[in-house]
Amino acid sequence: MLRKYDVITVGSATVDRILTMNGSFSSVKLGDKILLDTVEKFSGGGATNSAAAFSVLGLRTAVVTKVGDDEEGDFVEREMRVDYGVKNLCQHRSHKKTDLAFIVTSLKEKDRVIFVQKGASQELRGTDFKKSSVRAKWIYLSTLIGSSFSTAKDVAEIAKRKKINLLFNPSLYLAQKGKRYLAPVLKACNILVCNLEEAQALLGIKSKDVFKLLRGIQKLGPKRVIITNSIKKLHAIDGDLLYSYVPPNAPRKHTAGAGDAFTAGFLAGIIKGKSFLESLQVGQMNATSIVQYVGTKNKLLTFVEASHQLKKYPFRITVREL
Repeated sequence: MLRKYDVITVGSATVDRILTMNGSFSSVKLGDKILLDTVEKFSGGGATNSAAAFSVLGLRTAVVTKVGDDEEGDFVEREMRVDYGVKNLCQHRSHKKTDLAFIVTSLKEKDRVIFVQKGASQELRGTDFKKSSVRAKWIYLSTLIGSSFSTAKDVAEIAKRKKINLLFNPSLYLAQKGKRYLAPVLKACNILVCNLEEAQALLGIKSKDVFKLLRGIQKLGPKRVIITNSIKKLHAIDGDLLYSYVPPNAPRKHTAGAGDAFTAGFLAGIIKGKSFLESLQVGQMNATSIVQYVGTKNKLLTFVEASHQLKKYPFRITVREL
């Protein structure tokens, strides 16, 4: 099969309103009126965030995401096409509104709370795109919930049938469905990336033993598993090799989109033939860049820029055989 794309991303697209305040969340009380520092508008969502990152890294990229037949849908489609040269393979719009997210960020605490209204993305169906258009080396599958999860299972089946490699990046509310619910996707995927809380939810255990979590997920299908933990130590397993590191200390302004930037950067490294360790470095540098700016796609890095960033924010990855 001729691989037209290096990677196709599948998942949600949102329009993000990012509200930034100077105070802390702990100081907010019911009934308060909060003075905001800035209010900005960006596109977001796992499918478009990762697609933008892949495009900046020079990969031939397409996206499969469903937006509403509204102004916000036009905004997302235009940004993908004009700013990143990424085609949406979804052929239909939804009668529901494009997904919206309100991201409230505290400059003082350097963290955020995200309010999400799901709409069009929950209606992505297998009939919305031609199966013949899915010609890629890799599929990056982010979260699809509601009735659209059946499409995630369809995508996993397509990947298996066409021998396309699959990376799965589930959110917490999808991981909470559990391993039985997610089994059709897990069995088809080569790489799974999630955070600590998502790993626990997926396996239905409260253990913080990362080795137990990594091996537990490996048994479900993916041989390569990465578990992130915000600014704390990251752990990953590639077959029988365990990788661990603490992310470098860098200025943080806004954390939304960091996970997508990391995962896309990592997979881009793998696609380009870099080692597992080198790919972790690319992913980490992409995430380190994103958190210093507002917006989930603001200051994504090229491979050259990631290399330069690594010199500025060096960190050590330990590797040991299990």
